[in-house]
Amino acid sequence: MRFNPRIFREYDIRGIVGEDLDPENVKVLGRAIGTYYREKGIREISLGRDCRLSSPELRDALVEGLLDTGMRITDLGVVPTPLLYFSIVWLKQGGGVMITASHNPPQFNGFKVCVGKDAIYGEEIKKLHLMAESGRFIKGTGEIRFYDIKTDYMDFVASQIKVGEPFKVVLDAGNGTAGVVAVPLFERLGFEVYGLYCEMDGTFPNHHPDPTVEDNLKDLKEKVKEVGALVGFGYDGDGDRLGVVDEKGEIVWGDRLMVIFARDILKEREGGVFIAEVKCSQVLFDEIERLGGKAIMWKTGHSLIKDKMRKEGALLAGEMSGHMFFADRYFGFDDAIYASARLLEIMSKTKKRVSELLEGLPSTFATPEIRRECPDELKFKVVERFKEMVKGKYPYVDIDGVRVNFGDGWGLVRASNTQPALVLRFEAQSPERLEEIQGVIGELLKEAMEELC
Repeated sequence: MRFNPRIFREYDIRGIVGEDLDPENVKVLGRAIGTYYREKGIREISLGRDCRLSSPELRDALVEGLLDTGMRITDLGVVPTPLLYFSIVWLKQGGGVMITASHNPPQFNGFKVCVGKDAIYGEEIKKLHLMAESGRFIKGTGEIRFYDIKTDYMDFVASQIKVGEPFKVVLDAGNGTAGVVAVPLFERLGFEVYGLYCEMDGTFPNHHPDPTVEDNLKDLKEKVKEVGALVGFGYDGDGDRLGVVDEKGEIVWGDRLMVIFARDILKEREGGVFIAEVKCSQVLFDEIERLGGKAIMWKTGHSLIKDKMRKEGALLAGEMSGHMFFADRYFGFDDAIYASARLLEIMSKTKKRVSELLEGLPSTFATPEIRRECPDELKFKVVERFKEMVKGKYPYVDIDGVRVNFGDGWGLVRASNTQPALVLRFEAQSPERLEEIQGVIGELLKEAMEELC
């Protein structure tokens, strides 16, 4: 059987249901995943799915393929992705598969494949593609059982989070999977919770479940101010990415959120290691170093970051997109619900609002992520040509794309791992300087693209 090669992406398998994914080829994919596990000596895995309308049908086809290879499956039902990761640790599973397309539109779906609690990526996903098309699968008779992991998860988090004085909180789950877990958990911790769109609906009728897009946080901002809440949380479709709104209705992006967490952790864990992706503010790296921690800039991508965390023994890692990975008092995977609970703990313990927890941090001016269309077959070549043009003119970091340092600001050009696009971001100490840096980078990039496109 042939598959659209584009669905085998850097971090997961993802495509349009009915075009790229259907019950017939997902059954074959299940046999390939089962064979992949069996060859690694893994027989027992967890299985979860998000609330997309296509997820039950894809689940049935995947299960049939997995059982054909002799896998023993613990079916968790509809859960946020972090609960799948949690189940692998808690139930001592060899791995797990999550059926989700995260924040993509409703017509998409896909699969995150984990060995241990970490999702495979890169060359390992390419191996699955080759296995699926080869038709050579291990045969066996599998077993399936059903397990409600939500109770175990909420019991564990509630036991770990120490709350001082509770307050009003707003949650916007975007009709994804996070609300049905986060609302009862935070109420159990004593908070007065106001839920927005916490009923699961795979058509996502109110807004797209992507907290990195400011427009998707509009209702959350308004509700926070309306009820006088001290904080608001927005979640993506499968609950592994977090958006935060402070008591004034202002968005707190992932790098500023990491500052709050790092400041708190470093009070107890001197010299701790922290990892942040290449799109994060220089202020974050400088603040961690000022407090005696070690800050490492790394590549974008949850699988890449988890791998780097393990190698460096990092306590926390984060991305601008709202993926927060706690190894301090937790298991090192990205979990937006747990990250929310940690922020609530800090706020209730210190009796400070989010804006107060960021006091003393230098103000900078930054752009959001800017995406510029560029064909998949050319995007990495454009970045490489851009690097050649920068070399000798400005200092730069090239661990993931090219981040050019101007002393009083920086500009980033990198190839997206998931789209035919270049990703740009800029930061400076004044609006005027920000515009100047964008102009310098823009001219060089334009020249590089004209040469190659």
